[in-house]
Amino acid sequence: MMRSQLSTRTPGLVLMVGVFCLGFAMEAAAIVGAPLTPVSVAGVARRTTRRVVVASAATTSAATTSAATASAASANAAAQSAQASAAQAQSASQASAAQAQAAQAQAQAAQAQAQAAQAAAARPAGAPPIGSVVSALPSGCVSAPKGGVEYQNCGGVYYRAAFQGNNLVYVVEAP
Repeated sequence: MMRSQLSTRTPGLVLMVGVFCLGFAMEAAAIVGAPLTPVSVAGVARRTTRRVVVASAATTSAATTSAATASAASANAAAQSAQASAAQAQSASQASAAQAQAAQAQAQAAQAQAQAAQAAAARPAGAPPIGSVVSALPSGCVSAPKGGVEYQNCGGVYYRAAFQGNNLVYVVEAP
């Protein structure tokens, strides 16, 4: 009796356990042409409409995205052009500022050289060179504070007190 029932049923996965029959797709329950079935006219029309709407939306979206991308690209190109011209203007102003600083540095160097030459001319003929170290001051020195530093003026030569190890020495300087 069981076997005759199985032969009338549609093929599928069937498991026979004793008297019980468990299985999938025992009978076809779909009626071709009913709504929501794979080959129904309504199902085919619904799917076709959905595909057309999705495809046109994707095309419209792609066209909009392409237009937006092109617009963004042109805006980006304009911004880059503006940045490039601003960078050129900035580099030109930096170059002129650098030239002005170089000219100012040259003027300061020339002024320092003139002051050094003036100081050398004002120094006595037998004075020790600037930067030399002596262990004792010559006689007749007078204290002369300048710029917060205590100097000893000895006949036009200025000495500053310093330590060399544990020894007190005097360095010849031009204040």
